[in-house]
Amino acid sequence: MQSSHSTGGPAFARRASSRLPENVAAALRFWEPRRLTYNLVLAGFVLAWFVGTWPHFRPVMTILGATQLSVLALIANLLYSVAYAAEFVFQAFGLGPRRFHFRSAIWILGAVLAVLLENYWIADEIYPFAR
Repeated sequence: MQSSHSTGGPAFARRASSRLPENVAAALRFWEPRRLTYNLVLAGFVLAWFVGTWPHFRPVMTILGATQLSVLALIANLLYSVAYAAEFVFQAFGLGPRRFHFRSAIWILGAVLAVLLENYWIADEIYPFAR
């Protein structure tokens, strides 16, 4: 027999589902304002590549190039949304006040990974072929 304080019974499921709207709101309040910073960081690195090696990238400045860049920005934002999976895991474990530190660490690690992938993609896929 499970008590209402167990982690796996029907009472736990009812409590978790009753907190869903506030959990979603808390996640949105943390992650969405940081999405702008994430996008600005990524845009800053793209701009640094273009400014730092401008004559080399001039041929890439076409409608097709802008379209490809837009698709990559969309993919970066879709990948940013993966943070919500980590958020809901944190909420399930009930980390309370420590959750902010875990969220911040996930944001920083995700942004660093995105910058590394972006720089690799530019250096490996665009830079050698821009003529």
